[in-house]
Amino acid sequence: MNHQEEYPADYLASILAEVKTIAMVGASPDATKFSYGVLRVLHEQGYNMIPVNPREAGNEIRGLKVIGSLADIEEPVDMVQVFRASEALPGIAQEAVAIGAKVLWSQIGVYSDEAALIAEDAGLRVVMNRCPKIELFRPFWKPKLGQVI
Repeated sequence: MNHQEEYPADYLASILAEVKTIAMVGASPDATKFSYGVLRVLHEQGYNMIPVNPREAGNEIRGLKVIGSLADIEEPVDMVQVFRASEALPGIAQEAVAIGAKVLWSQIGVYSDEAALIAEDAGLRVVMNRCPKIELFRPFWKPKLGQVI
């Protein structure tokens, strides 16, 4: 898949419908950071969120225990979402494969062909340079014109 082109709407919609547990690498306790807002919205939408940040390990973000690394997570993870520099993405892709994640999703501005290849070769679905919070609320259907509200 070419991750520099638009993703089919049904591809993104199926990922967001199927995943239940999301490990957010680079989660921040700072409410002014974008990762905090994304974590908040996804958690409020019913996803089981696991914040991952070695500097905050053992603390809490929005009442959720912060884990130091993907390897330290003690439950199955469906999706690894990445709020880190693009250079860190290949290593995180390897960690996502090692824990048996099904999806590797990198945030807006985070992109790596190498990471995509690592993940896809292991059978993971990959989304690069997108925000799940934005995609979650994007209409994946066409409105029914003339419908009474």
